[in-house]
Amino acid sequence: MAVTVNIYYSGVNTSARRFAEEMVSNGIVNDIRAEDGNLKYEYFFPMDDSETVLLIDSWKDQQAIDLHHASPMMKRIAELREKYDLHMRVERYVSDETGIPETDKKFIKE
Repeated sequence: MAVTVNIYYSGVNTSARRFAEEMVSNGIVNDIRAEDGNLKYEYFFPMDDSETVLLIDSWKDQQAIDLHHASPMMKRIAELREKYDLHMRVERYVSDETGIPETDKKFIKE
């Protein structure tokens, strides 16, 4: 059962965007994507809020998240969060493994 966590990082003076850029430029994002069980690790920028960055972070299961949280990489991430004085709002979703219902597919253009 996949677990997806949406993390909204907020700051001031573009600090959230600079945090995401440093995560990418330091190779941390690629290291996370290479971790066993990582399904997605992507940053997005809301059109109506220039001081927030959305991270969509998806893992194959809770055990994969626990291993990630226990890794030395989390120390690096925490240090960057502090550096940029970011605040976080978190949403967590667990997949139901049933896929997209047929009634919804008619609204999706592939």
